[in-house]
Amino acid sequence: MSSIIVLSGIALCALLLGAGLTVLLRSKSGGGTDADLLARLYVLVEREAATARSDIAAQRNSMVEMERAMGGRIERMRTELAEQLGALAGGLGREQAEARAAQAEALRNLADTSAQQLASIRRAVTEQLHEAVEQQMQTSFQRVLEQFSAMQKAMGEVRAMTGQIGDLKRLFSNVKTRGGWGEAQLRAILDDVLPPGTYESNVRIGNGNDVVEFAIRMPVKSSSPPLLPVDSKFPTEAYERLLNAADEGDTAAEKAARKSLENTMRVEARKISSKYIHPPKTVEFAVLYLPTDGLYTEVARMPGLIDELGRQFRVMVMGPALMPAMLRTIHLGYVTLALEERTETIARLLGATRQEMIKMDGVLDKLARNAQAMSFSIEEARRRTRSVSRKLRELDEPEENAGETEESEIEFTGVDTNGTASG
Repeated sequence: MSSIIVLSGIALCALLLGAGLTVLLRSKSGGGTDADLLARLYVLVEREAATARSDIAAQRNSMVEMERAMGGRIERMRTELAEQLGALAGGLGREQAEARAAQAEALRNLADTSAQQLASIRRAVTEQLHEAVEQQMQTSFQRVLEQFSAMQKAMGEVRAMTGQIGDLKRLFSNVKTRGGWGEAQLRAILDDVLPPGTYESNVRIGNGNDVVEFAIRMPVKSSSPPLLPVDSKFPTEAYERLLNAADEGDTAAEKAARKSLENTMRVEARKISSKYIHPPKTVEFAVLYLPTDGLYTEVARMPGLIDELGRQFRVMVMGPALMPAMLRTIHLGYVTLALEERTETIARLLGATRQEMIKMDGVLDKLARNAQAMSFSIEEARRRTRSVSRKLRELDEPEENAGETEESEIEFTGVDTNGTASG
């Protein structure tokens, strides 16, 4: 490109020079020799200009050829680059496919490994469960056999009691008899759970003649602990009407019987609250005991009844399944109280032991001082014994040392100038 520019400049200069010479020839047409010289010079310039033009054309042709060659090369490079890019894209696609396949294979291997581990864990758990179930089944089977033998034994009693069901129904038709049966059942539960002497029967609470069936002493540190009134109620009539209506499918009768049972429970709770809750002699609540779980279940199914009785009348409704749990809580309170008393006893014992140890330390201190004085006395006695032994050895020496021996004996047994014994 720079050579083309140079040639163009030369051609332009030649043209300008030719034009200048032409003008000069026209202005000096009268000169002879100078005109010929200028003419030849013009011819030379024309030739140079023609040569320059031919060179420029050749350069242009070569530039066109070079441009074509460069275009072909660029096209080939574009084609090669496209092929390389296609190959690279294909390679990347293959690598991604291979990586995806490897990842899928790794995931399958991981899934297989996890499945094998889960299978081994499942087998181990199954074996352990099988062993535990076999052991439990053996124990349960042995227990079932024992219970079956006891059941066979009890079947005779059941057959004997079957004929007495009518008598039992007639017995429960009496309100007083029903109350006695509920009281006996409640007494059995109290005897089974609570320690002896923790409850009283037929306790008079308040100033009237009202007597509660049972009063449980609460586990507190007091000379007169508060009592928990527990009264048994067995509203059989409303409960039987409810069961009969449910068996017959009479919705209206069932609803009426349920409403009657609900009203009966409110009346009984109000009586217990007014008769037996008298703080501080009693606690702030009482217990209404229902002798059967079926009756308690029907009462518990009535929406909000138990909460209402507890909130309004401060009466807790308990059945045979819940009563032992509450009594065990009270029993745990007695155990805690006994532990606290035992802890206080141990604390007093440790305090007395500490005082005795202090006294023993004083005695040992005195004994140490006496032992030190005795040690000094023993050392003094040993010193005197060595001195006597030395004097006795001097008695066995030759007679020429007699003077020295007498002088030493005087020193041993004599009196010093201050009038105190020597040695």
